[in-house]
Amino acid sequence: MRWLMLMVTLLAVVLCFTRHTGGAMGWWLFISVIGAFATALAFAQARISGNARSESLSEYDLKRLREGKNPLGRD
Repeated sequence: MRWLMLMVTLLAVVLCFTRHTGGAMGWWLFISVIGAFATALAFAQARISGNARSESLSEYDLKRLREGKNPLGRD
């Protein structure tokens, strides 16, 4: 999805610089700025979720961890 957003943003930039009227140029410039912001957030979200832990510990596992035992129950 983020790659599609990047392509649409680049298309909007190209369309912005190929228009001959001020209104169309302003519209495509507006779309490209919003698209660039959304694309940057999408890439940041993908990087953050790629580095995040996939699962969290349950209350029982946290209690075992505080007691100094193996949280996964394999002693």
